[in-house]
Amino acid sequence: MSMRPRVSLITLGVDDLARARRFYESGLGWKISSASNENVVFIQLAGGVGLGLFSRKSLAEDAHLSDAGSGFSGITLAQNLESKEAVDRAMDRAIAAGGKLLKKPEDVFWGGYSGYFADPEGHIWELAWNPFFPLSADGGITLP
Repeated sequence: MSMRPRVSLITLGVDDLARARRFYESGLGWKISSASNENVVFIQLAGGVGLGLFSRKSLAEDAHLSDAGSGFSGITLAQNLESKEAVDRAMDRAIAAGGKLLKKPEDVFWGGYSGYFADPEGHIWELAWNPFFPLSADGGITLP
């Protein structure tokens, strides 16, 4: 079974979350999701894709990367899947295809299940099951 070609969430690691939120909310007029809190901001994008704003340091830590001097771009792409088992299968496939395991999938602090890999060019992907962001029939997410 192959991985469906989709991006569920693009997360930007930011130095100042409040400033980033003001830029997207007031500056661009984008609507902030009610799933946001003092540590993360979510914005629904078109096509069932979400944008996340998260502390750059915290994003690097979550992916088991060093933020300083590592070449970490501060951006991750995520694919949300329908179950923990689907995350494990997708991770196994990505690693078998030449991806580099950064963080083995595990239960995470926010109530879901996720892991990270880097593609052969070093781009970072998160594979996640998120019970708070249900998937549509085409695999898109809808933020509350």
